[in-house]
Amino acid sequence: MNSRDVILGRVRRALADTGHDDTPYDQAVERSYLREHGQRSVGETVELLAENLADYRALVHRCDADGLPGVIAGLLAEHGSASVVVPPGLDEAWLADTDVTRVADRAETTPHELDRVDSVVTACAVAIAETGTIVLDGGPDQGRRRITLVPDHHICVVRVPDQVVSSVPQGLARLAPQRPLTWISGPSATSDIELDRVEGVHGPRTLEVILVGAV
Repeated sequence: MNSRDVILGRVRRALADTGHDDTPYDQAVERSYLREHGQRSVGETVELLAENLADYRALVHRCDADGLPGVIAGLLAEHGSASVVVPPGLDEAWLADTDVTRVADRAETTPHELDRVDSVVTACAVAIAETGTIVLDGGPDQGRRRITLVPDHHICVVRVPDQVVSSVPQGLARLAPQRPLTWISGPSATSDIELDRVEGVHGPRTLEVILVGAV
């Protein structure tokens, strides 16, 4: 008998006198908590998102759809990027104003190869205002999770107001739990026991969020 069998045996014995619960998953836990804190207009919700993103040290930019290619090109140039990872479903028009070398999001790309790429540009699945959080779900315009974890510079486009919600419960309602979800609240950062902050340890050192659209 190996360790796995021993552990599973203990679990079975512990559950032996537990009755079977046929309650559907979505009804098993009481969910009477508030789905939103306060009442905000669409504009106020977007402003709260921008404020909390900036509070987490993300760099926030705003433009309309026509100005998006120029903003992305400017951010890549300002960062000095010579290469950028591009998810397969990203709108080609977004990069129309830049001639930076594009690197495809491929399964066979190694972490070392990704580490040599300067930037990545993605869309998002949803943005949560109350927590300043961007959520990616691995969709075609977001790509594999690793392309947003290895390169040091992430440009993320949020469509305003369609992709912005007020609270975490509202955000979860838009997400499929089967998807590979990545929750991003600012650039990667950690602190040691003396509270010395270090950025870029387990994700991009620089996160730039572009809010696209008029509210």
